[in-house]
Amino acid sequence: MGFVRGASIALSLALAATGLSACGGLGGGRAADDDVSARLGIGVNAFLWRASLDTLSFMPLASADPWGGVITYDWYVNPQAPDERFKATVFILDRRLRADALNVSVTKEVRGADGQWTTTPVAAQTESDLENAILTRARQLNLAAGG
Repeated sequence: MGFVRGASIALSLALAATGLSACGGLGGGRAADDDVSARLGIGVNAFLWRASLDTLSFMPLASADPWGGVITYDWYVNPQAPDERFKATVFILDRRLRADALNVSVTKEVRGADGQWTTTPVAAQTESDLENAILTRARQLNLAAGG
């Protein structure tokens, strides 16, 4: 777990060090997006990657694969609802900053009276809301970098 956090911090420092100034706008020129991602040594869009880590930073990070574009979060329990827990996986599918380059999957479990956790459906809007929040953050990062 410490290694994963260390890798996340190292990636954050690499993103900050490059200034992310070479990326294009929202549609993102593929060459510009590829250039930043290649310099960072990741196989996916750097803005989507950073935005995913920022947006879901409240959840414990289980694993992060910047080359494959998969970020897996461990169970998170909201203190106001201790009988519910959530787990998320973010898939970044492209080097371009595009809405269809992102997929978020959320699993929800509820603790029954017997203390056992049971998988239950997640509200239909939850995954879309998380994707939109990540995309909004990615756009902010892109604009801050001069894209």
